Amino acid sequence: MIANGYPSEFAERTFKQLEGFGSYGFPESHAASFALIAYASSWMKCHHPDVFLAAILNAQPMGFYAPAQLVRDAEQHGVEVRPPDINHSRWDCTLEPADGVRFAVRLGLRTARGLANRDGASIVAARHDAFASVEDLWRRAGVPVAALERLAEADAFGSLGFGRRQALWEVRALGGEPLPLFAAADKRRGSLRPEVEEERVELAPMTAGREVVEDYRSRGLTLRSHPVAFLRGDLAADGYAPAGDLSATRDGRRVSVAGLVLVRQRPGSANGVLFITLEDETDIANLIIWPSLFERQRRLILSANMLGCRGRVQREGQVIHVIAEHLVDLSGLLGAVGEREKVFTLPHGRGDEAKHGSGPDPRGALGRKPRDIYIPDLRIEGAINVKTRDFR
Repeated sequence: MIANGYPSEFAERTFKQLEGFGSYGFPESHAASFALIAYASSWMKCHHPDVFLAAILNAQPMGFYAPAQLVRDAEQHGVEVRPPDINHSRWDCTLEPADGVRFAVRLGLRTARGLANRDGASIVAARHDAFASVEDLWRRAGVPVAALERLAEADAFGSLGFGRRQALWEVRALGGEPLPLFAAADKRRGSLRPEVEEERVELAPMTAGREVVEDYRSRGLTLRSHPVAFLRGDLAADGYAPAGDLSATRDGRRVSVAGLVLVRQRPGSANGVLFITLEDETDIANLIIWPSLFERQRRLILSANMLGCRGRVQREGQVIHVIAEHLVDLSGLLGAVGEREKVFTLPHGRGDEAKHGSGPDPRGALGRKPRDIYIPDLRIEGAINVKTRDFR
């Protein structure tokens, strides 16, 4: 440490602290191996965050943070993350050339929930040339329609120009196995000819909020806007400040923050104190829940997907906590994300055109009857369900 420019007094004090802890904290072998892993991981994350992200996503499930938080942190550090795609993704997350000094991380087919490894392998093996259509993928890869539905729900047909709703429409049109007569004819010609020629149906696009909801449901993460960003207007009206403002808040000041519940920790050595990590679109907020508050609001604390917290800021150098005084379950507000377009509520009546303009109304006629655009298996109901990491 002295050779690296640290004062000798600071170096000696640091060494004594490490020496004292090492005498009882961990067995020496465990401490040494953990230190090596921690150092190597930190070095990789600092110098090659793109490689680190791809590797840790491929090792899931593991670790303290969920994939959504790992991806968000990488993006904040300049890593480009690309969505899963039938023509570009392998089963695992991979690195792709990108502008700049770093690679882009392509999410793998493994991120599509419910997709079997064998079906993902079949798709990659059949991709000697890019798939030209949903039916082309189906015939060449020989995967069941259910597997294509999982990929459509995960929005993995972007290279074909399909969003998830349009892709699922195309998948549902496939029906059963290809007819032998058509399959034999295609094999002789060396090209694919659709069994049925249908006029393309333009489906109403999802709201931006609904896309985020479906991202979380089908992949467990989103590359779009953070869910709380759609609720910021409501939160601001109720007095909740962004978590990013905590860094400029003085010690002892009372604040209100809100966010998704990421982690709940209640170490056995903490005398009943619970630690909760919240995340919004700006940063994270670390809460300290005293045992008295935990007992009063136990059910809410352990069940809520989104929490609002009123409390007092505690600062110790760069470490910031919020000592919680009262908690509010905001899961109901989180359930409204799917109805949002950007950060405001969608219009509820046509009389507000004077305020918002008279552009095309998404609720107007689409040139098709409602039965022509109904997709029963899309399952767009429900709210974002963030899987928390609980350590108790």
